[in-house]
Amino acid sequence: MLLRTFGWSFAITVVGLTLAGLFWGWEALAVVALLSVLEISLSFDNAVVNAGVLKKLNAFWQKIFLSVGILIAVFGMRLAFPVLIVSLSAQKGPIAAVQLALDEPTKYEHLVTDAHPAIAAFGGMFLLMIFLDFIFGERDIQWLRWIERPLAKLGKIDMLSVCTALTALLVSALTVATHAHQSYGHTDKTATVLLSGVAGLITYLIVGGLSGHFENRLEEEEDREHDAEEKTKEANDGPPASGLAGKAAFFTFLYLEVLDASFSFDGVIGAFAITNQIFWMALGLGIGAMYIRSLTVYLVRQGTLEDYVYLEHGAHYAIGALAVILLVTIQYQINEIITGLVGVVLIAWSFWSSVRRNRVFTDDSGSSPREAP
Repeated sequence: MLLRTFGWSFAITVVGLTLAGLFWGWEALAVVALLSVLEISLSFDNAVVNAGVLKKLNAFWQKIFLSVGILIAVFGMRLAFPVLIVSLSAQKGPIAAVQLALDEPTKYEHLVTDAHPAIAAFGGMFLLMIFLDFIFGERDIQWLRWIERPLAKLGKIDMLSVCTALTALLVSALTVATHAHQSYGHTDKTATVLLSGVAGLITYLIVGGLSGHFENRLEEEEDREHDAEEKTKEANDGPPASGLAGKAAFFTFLYLEVLDASFSFDGVIGAFAITNQIFWMALGLGIGAMYIRSLTVYLVRQGTLEDYVYLEHGAHYAIGALAVILLVTIQYQINEIITGLVGVVLIAWSFWSSVRRNRVFTDDSGSSPREAP
């Protein structure tokens, strides 16, 4: 099971490190390895949240996520995305932007850094909406009940998450955006932050809305036509073999890709603290992204989220923290290690809470923790 799920990740690691060593030497190999470890350690919350969405898809779309999805994650977000930023910022063609990255890596780094306010606003708003929709939603299992119960009651108010997110965007635009961090100092990026933040909100509403719409339609059809199949699913132990397909699966996959991109924004910018060589960054972050994808599939196939029910809560709290951090970094620089530690602490806390819950339930009833309310 472990080799089948992580086999491609191991192979990509060997190929990536070999290429780095052969083409650029020992320094490149060390940098690529360091970036890989950082990407894995800082993105565990991404894997947990992705697993919560991926478990809804059937086996075919899970393979698409691990194959086509990783091409988008590596070549799209880790290589093409920074080049696109430079191309737009410097008003250069993509080829000229790549040439700039190779010939003048410091200038290339500055151009990517200068685009950070727009990137942070877009990604921050997208992630904030994910957190708000989670925290304002009603659910049978609650982790931090003293927070989640009152917020779930407030969540009955229509459009509360959108209003809250827009308020956060407005506050950010009128505070941190007025002295946005740039490579040459600070400048007013209020209009840029507002525009990018609204774009992030619209992207979430469109992609998430379409995914939810087709998912609901598919569930209604299955309820009418596949009652026998539903009974079979309930009798099976572990995650069901079937799942979303068709349009519902496509838009859920699209939602996953945008979600992964939002997680990647800060990591791509932060990687410049280690190197400004774009191919080293693409290799290192790409290897890390591959492990995160494999870990997501592993969590789904093992039914980990069903066994440790608070993990998803911890990951969403980490998403909320990351969203706030992204908005704060519009003006202030925050070390990537601090950002990662916040997520690690929240997920470790939720994991330990899940273990304690399972022990208490098992001691009281002697049944499987999955049966706990």
